[in-house]
Amino acid sequence: MTVRPIIILPDPKLRQVSKPMERVDDEVRQLASDMLETMYDAPGIGLAAIQVGEPVRMLVLDVSEKDEPKNPQVFINPEIMARSDARNVHEEGCLSIPDYYAEVERPAEVTVNYIDLDGKQQTVEASGILATCLQHEIDHLNGVLFIDHLSKLKRDIVLRRFRKLAKERPPVRMVG
Repeated sequence: MTVRPIIILPDPKLRQVSKPMERVDDEVRQLASDMLETMYDAPGIGLAAIQVGEPVRMLVLDVSEKDEPKNPQVFINPEIMARSDARNVHEEGCLSIPDYYAEVERPAEVTVNYIDLDGKQQTVEASGILATCLQHEIDHLNGVLFIDHLSKLKRDIVLRRFRKLAKERPPVRMVG
């Protein structure tokens, strides 16, 4: 397992729409393992492949509580099939937008179809933090960030702040 560098706003890669994965093989399982290691190291509860520079439709998450055993989950080619009319508001953050948090309103429940690491089609009906996390990470696969759900004023403030920070930090060199 390898901890990979996480892409930070304003990197334009975060706006890419990720491509579907054609197969599940050892290379895909290695990417999932690296993504989980990266997510836990950050620390975070979700990570989309694009956040580590891989424009493919895969995400990992673990929404277990701190006092519970880890429960890593991998979703390949996830697709939201249904959204509830009921809404929830959760405070969200993002590993690609460090140290910024905001309340975001999303559907309270979603039904998601995906492929697991064994290549099998699965469906999950999610509510609570799992529903929020799945929607947040699937947004990443579509080039959408959680700040896009905020008012234009708040979004513009965040974008200005991260553009300024990007000019101040040295460029990250990707190896491999």
